[in-house]
Amino acid sequence: MDYFSKRYAVAQSGATNKIVAIAAAHHRLNFIHPFTDGNGRVSRLMSHAMAQKAGVGGKGLWSISRGLARGLKDKGEYKRMMDHADQQRMSDLDGRGNLSTKALQDYCEWFLSVALDQIQFSNAVFAFDKLEGRYRKLIEDVIDDKRAPDVISAALKYGSIDRGEIGFIIKSPERTARNTLKALLDHGFLKSASPKTPVRIAFPLDYRERLFPNLFTDGEIDVPKPSIPSAHQRGCRSILLQAAP
Repeated sequence: MDYFSKRYAVAQSGATNKIVAIAAAHHRLNFIHPFTDGNGRVSRLMSHAMAQKAGVGGKGLWSISRGLARGLKDKGEYKRMMDHADQQRMSDLDGRGNLSTKALQDYCEWFLSVALDQIQFSNAVFAFDKLEGRYRKLIEDVIDDKRAPDVISAALKYGSIDRGEIGFIIKSPERTARNTLKALLDHGFLKSASPKTPVRIAFPLDYRERLFPNLFTDGEIDVPKPSIPSAHQRGCRSILLQAAP
């Protein structure tokens, strides 16, 4: 573990090294297996922390753990790729340590492809215009008030709204605005710290699949196919040949 700590501290020297090190360190920590139980959970937490430190964590809007659990094609990929990276060195040209550098390269390229897939998925599922459209359609289906979707759009755009502004947003009298606001609050689509403070957008768990399809379970959402340019692959291989333990 001392060597692991020193080796990956050196890998924090550059932006690209920091990203490649997330993948390599994830496998190597599991291979060392320092704990009787919980090694997978610790390595996923470590990968999340390393992504944040490398500046690619997205402040929690994407998760490598979700990608590792799902894989690119099937849910068994993670175990297969981890086993693949456990291989012993195959020749004198296959790295300097006991384990195969080539297998680690394969694993790192797969791991980074999974990360890219999750980033692209998050870009799609959290795209403002698409999220707004899904939320408005949900409000139309749940609340019998044609003015309510406009309030939701404003809350999404501005984050919070003073209660007195809702009448201006929906162009309605104060009493009508209060009724619209009450319906949105009662259904959990808006929240407020007190009966007089501004309201803010909320995402009720009961409607999570309508608002964020495929985020928790399988659903429909248009996500671009992940791809890694060949030049990037060559760059990864070059870095790993120089840096992999």
